[in-house]
Amino acid sequence: MAATSSYHEKIHHPPAAALELATIMRTVGDPVRLEIVRLLGDDRPRVCNELSTALGIPPSTGSYHLRLLREAGVTRTHAQGTLRLISLRRDDLDERFPGLLDVLTR
Repeated sequence: MAATSSYHEKIHHPPAAALELATIMRTVGDPVRLEIVRLLGDDRPRVCNELSTALGIPPSTGSYHLRLLREAGVTRTHAQGTLRLISLRRDDLDERFPGLLDVLTR
């Protein structure tokens, strides 16, 4: 298998039908991750470093929390060149769990 360039990297996201409320609640139960969700609540995609700076945490710590949020299905990561834009999966979450994001982003 040939090596894949990071520019063509496929970022894994769980399908909307696989999102589980218990997993999401455990994930956003951490204060840092809940604050990330609240920062993304205005639906403006952010780059990883912007979120880490806003939270006052090292980029490596920010990446860890963002990975957990993505794997739980809370956020979507979109590769744009070397940047990774992070946004909430609002449509998927609103369809599966109506009102959940409204509560989390207050």
